[in-house]
Amino acid sequence: MTSLQTRVCFVIPTYNEALNVTSLLQRLTELYPSPDVTFLIVDDESPDGTGRLVQASAATDHRVHLLEGKRRGFGQAYVRGMTYALDVLDADVVVQMDADFSHDPADVGKLLAGLSDGADVVIGSRYVSGGAVDRRWHVGRRMLSRWGNRFARLIAGMKAVRDCTAGFKAIKATALRAAKVEEIRVQGHTFQVVLLHRLIRTGAKVIEEPIYFRDRDRGHTKLGIGSILEFFYNVWWLYLASHWTFVKFVLTGLTGILVNLGSFFLLLELGMHKFLASPIAIELSIISNFLINNHWSFADRVMTDRAHTRIMKYNLVALSTLVLSYVTFIVLSFLFSEASPVLLQGCGILPAGFLNYFMNSSWTFRETDRDGPR
Repeated sequence: MTSLQTRVCFVIPTYNEALNVTSLLQRLTELYPSPDVTFLIVDDESPDGTGRLVQASAATDHRVHLLEGKRRGFGQAYVRGMTYALDVLDADVVVQMDADFSHDPADVGKLLAGLSDGADVVIGSRYVSGGAVDRRWHVGRRMLSRWGNRFARLIAGMKAVRDCTAGFKAIKATALRAAKVEEIRVQGHTFQVVLLHRLIRTGAKVIEEPIYFRDRDRGHTKLGIGSILEFFYNVWWLYLASHWTFVKFVLTGLTGILVNLGSFFLLLELGMHKFLASPIAIELSIISNFLINNHWSFADRVMTDRAHTRIMKYNLVALSTLVLSYVTFIVLSFLFSEASPVLLQGCGILPAGFLNYFMNSSWTFRETDRDGPR
C-alpha cells in the first residue's frame, strides 16, 4: 500500500452519519489492517449518536479515533481533523473521504500508490478518463457539479485539474504543512477548492486517478443553498487573492500616475519646457512607486536579493520604463502636435506600466521558494 513506516491517517468528517459510520469503519479497518494506519472521525456533535458509535468502534480497534467539536461546518471539521492528524497522530499522509460510501474505500490503494510514485496530492477524480458519477444523480445535480467545477477551474486558475471540487484525496503531510491548512477559514464544501488552490500555489505536484462516485444509499446530503452560495463567493475571493499582488501594483501605479501628471503640470506652470518636465515627472513617479511597492505590494515576499540590490535593479527597470514612456511621449507629440501634452504624457505611461510590473515582479522583487529562486 505505502512504503514501510509511512503513517497514514484517514480524516472523515461526519454529521448525522449513524447509518453509515460503523459499516464504513468496519470496511476500512478490514482493508487496511496495518498498525501504521489510523482512522480519525471528526464529528460535529451529531444528535443521532454518530459519536457514540465511533467510540464503540474505537473500543475494539485502537486505531480508530474520535474528534468532537461544535458544529462549524464541513470545512472547519476538515481543518480540525487534518491539524489533529498532523500534530497529534503524526501522520505522513492524510486521506480525506466522505462517510457515506460515495467514495469506495477500496480505491484508497491507488491514491496511495500515486503518492509512492512521486505525487504530493492524488485526487480521486470523477472527471478524468475512466471516472464517472452515479446514474441516479438528477440533471440539476449533474449540472451543478459540472459547471461549478468548471467555474472553479477557470476563475481560481486551476485549469490543469479536472476535478477541483473532489473530496477524495491522498495528501502528503509535507504538502499540507506548506499549504498551512490550519489557516483555512471557509466553513462549507468550498474547503475542497480552497485547499487544492493552496496546495497548488505552494508547489505541490497533483495527479488524478479515475473513480466511480456513488450516490449515498442511506442518510441525507448536507449540501444546501448556503454551501452553494459560499462556494461561488469563495471562488471569486480566491481569484482576487491570487492576483492581489497585481491589484496592489495597479493601485500603486495609480498613485504614480497622480504623482507623474501632477508634477508634470506643476513644472509646466513653473515655465519648464515640456520635453524637460516629462522625464523629471516620470522619475518622481518612479521613486514614489518604488517606495510603495517595496513596502506594500511585494512586502509579503521573501526576496532573493538584499535591499540595496533591489534598489539597483529597480533603477534599471525604471530607466527602461522611463525611456519607453519618454519615447512614446515624443512620438505622440510629433504625431498629434495639437493634442494636450498632459494627455500625451498619460498615454506614454501605459506601455511603460506593463513593462514595469512584469520586470519588477519577476526580477526586482523575485521571491524565494522552498527549492530556491524562481
